[in-house]
Amino acid sequence: MSNPDSFIDEVTEEVRRDRLFALMRKYGWIGVLLVIGVVGGAGWTEWQRAQAEARAEAFGDAVLDALDLGAPEDRVAQLATIPVDGEQVAILNLLLASDPVADRAGALAALEKLANDTTMPTSYRDLAALRKVVIAGTEMPLAERRAALDPIAAPGRPFRTMALEQMAYLLVEEGKTDEAVAALTALLSDQESPGGLRARAEQMIVALGGEVAPATVPSEAATEDDAG
Repeated sequence: MSNPDSFIDEVTEEVRRDRLFALMRKYGWIGVLLVIGVVGGAGWTEWQRAQAEARAEAFGDAVLDALDLGAPEDRVAQLATIPVDGEQVAILNLLLASDPVADRAGALAALEKLANDTTMPTSYRDLAALRKVVIAGTEMPLAERRAALDPIAAPGRPFRTMALEQMAYLLVEEGKTDEAVAALTALLSDQESPGGLRARAEQMIVALGGEVAPATVPSEAATEDDAG
């Protein structure tokens, strides 16, 4: 390469360098802000996570301390003083309703509060409403119990089968034995029914004079054919 070409290349490179430095001086602050934003955002997220973990640990420790108290009224009084936020509100109300024998009125009040709290997740509200129906029993009008259970029994709700079980018991209470047996039988074949619920349903069907279909057990011949 001749000297003139080399000189031109050097000048071109110098011009590019000058332009780059000029751009950095003009727009470099944007990059600095981006770096600060990323670092600051990560730090804020980590701080929030640490704060959430600290609140959860403090809540758990306070609950355990309250549950260690001997007398039921002391436990309830201590639980009521625990500061809560977010879903801890739902958990605390369920805990306050965990001993309906010792404090029936308090348990029902806590469940009523949670069931009507639209800021809480549906799963907590459904559980509170279902628990309230069970605890209240016949003291709560049958129509009100059915109205409370009906939305919980809708497809996709987490406690659907348990609500259907309670609705079957309402049919028994109304003297509609055949309908109750049919409802309980349907729960036996429902894939979402847990084992404990199926066992209760079978016992109730028998008690009501119904029949439970025996479980299908494959014969030895069929088993051999399948193996072959």
